[in-house]
Amino acid sequence: MESSSPVFAVRRGELELVAPAEPTRASFKPLSDVDDQEGLRFYSSGIHVYRSSNGAKDGEDPATVIRDALAKALVFYYTLAGRLREGAGRKLAVECSAEGAVFAEADADVRLDDLEGALCPPFPCHEELLCAARSGYIVDCPLLVYSVVTRLKCGGFIFGLRINHTIADAPGVMQFLKALGELARGAAAPSVRPVWARDLLTARSPPCITHDHPEYEFSTEEIAKDKLTSVLPKDMVRRPIFFGPKEISALRNHLPAHLRMSSSRFELITAAIWRSRTAALAYGPEDEVRVQFIVNARAGSGRSAPLPPGFYGNAFAFRWRRLQRQSCASSLLGYALELVKKAKAKATDEFMQSAVDYLVSNGRPHFAVAKTYIVSDVTRAGFEDVDFGLGEGVYGGPAKGGEGEILGVANYITRARTARGRRAYLWPCACLLMLWRGSRWRLILSLTNQFLIPMYE
Repeated sequence: MESSSPVFAVRRGELELVAPAEPTRASFKPLSDVDDQEGLRFYSSGIHVYRSSNGAKDGEDPATVIRDALAKALVFYYTLAGRLREGAGRKLAVECSAEGAVFAEADADVRLDDLEGALCPPFPCHEELLCAARSGYIVDCPLLVYSVVTRLKCGGFIFGLRINHTIADAPGVMQFLKALGELARGAAAPSVRPVWARDLLTARSPPCITHDHPEYEFSTEEIAKDKLTSVLPKDMVRRPIFFGPKEISALRNHLPAHLRMSSSRFELITAAIWRSRTAALAYGPEDEVRVQFIVNARAGSGRSAPLPPGFYGNAFAFRWRRLQRQSCASSLLGYALELVKKAKAKATDEFMQSAVDYLVSNGRPHFAVAKTYIVSDVTRAGFEDVDFGLGEGVYGGPAKGGEGEILGVANYITRARTARGRRAYLWPCACLLMLWRGSRWRLILSLTNQFLIPMYE
């Protein structure tokens, strides 16, 4: 399962600041109490790959088109041209200063055909396709966009993006990218106008915590290790695993009849990964392990008072389940799946408000990470559909497969194609090594972390 990613050289031009194309209103805008929690204080990254085609903008330089569209987009999304400031109680706000977003253009000595089979996270040479962000620093820094447009030898291009996670979640980023694409294609304004409305996700006065929130409760181990260090082994590696129809069918065959058709692909894959990952990491038999989901809190997610269309801030909650490591690792797949299904409960208004009150009452803590597996489904975000009118999109999604300060805790499921062009769900995972023995994959324990997938091919 080891993979060899292509290596290529990237020649990047000077960084520049792209300011809004028109004057914008100067103001201070507080973030919501969901936005400024500790666990979101980092830059998330994405990669979008395009093949050259004969379109309306054939022959135009993609860097010029996207730079001009960015300047226009920042008129509507003027907060993204500002800078983040921190006030009393660690409260974050955006100073709408119109200072601009960071942009660069580049050229790579590689063709898109050379990348076939590698168009998935962790993306080859992704750090060369993104502007570097200072780890641990977000205050007084640009919010958006550490963006780079890299031209390929074949006429295609790669658009790389870094954005401060406190300003937007995956649906919010997608809303902005859709607007950027519309403006690049000649629209006068985005079809969906941005809405700030961060006051809708603020704590009550006084806060009133009505639910338990172990998703933010640190264990003794995490506190002893300063919460964000050494919670995972140092020798973990990241590898993508493809789950197409054949693999999904094989997993369903391990389920009891009542679960085979009532379980989504996301639930099924998550249960298998969580169970196998827990066994591979070899925690103590009595240790408590958790699985946590990022649950959308927008319209259609169970809230009686949905957020307005155009809202682009962070609007999600963590839902979770926990049990002893021995029970998780030795259980049948169906048992792990039932726990996963229960954990995916929708984020109701009161649960969401209780979580916000908890965050403010406890100093805006980081979410728990020790012995925790966090999963985010971005298969429906639409990243692969971002259209600049400059060519066919062949990949859109995460650059690394995991984000934040601790790679290997949070993971995405996204869409991708295999080297043979087969569409599949992609799970960029940490700690992977498998051995075929008899009729199923079995776990091999050694100095490296490894993975168990029950019945793959």
